[in-house]
Amino acid sequence: MKQNLEKRACDLAVYMIETGATVRAAARHFGISKSTVHKDLTQRLEPYNHGLYLQVREILDENKRERHIRGGMATRRKYKGE
Repeated sequence: MKQNLEKRACDLAVYMIETGATVRAAARHFGISKSTVHKDLTQRLEPYNHGLYLQVREILDENKRERHIRGGMATRRKYKGE
């Protein structure tokens, strides 16, 4: 069971690094919840593969810095009918 979790965490990290996907997009792609993706990437991956964790952490931090911009754009599209 633990091997499955570690493999899933690595697969998630590789997917996010290659595509630059958000947590929400990765969750949708893998068919799991956002909280599971976040836990896999922030807690399970670090002790298993620290180098991969550092790479995915950069993407998570960047997405966090940009989320207010994406939210504003989504609201704009919603009210402009785009």
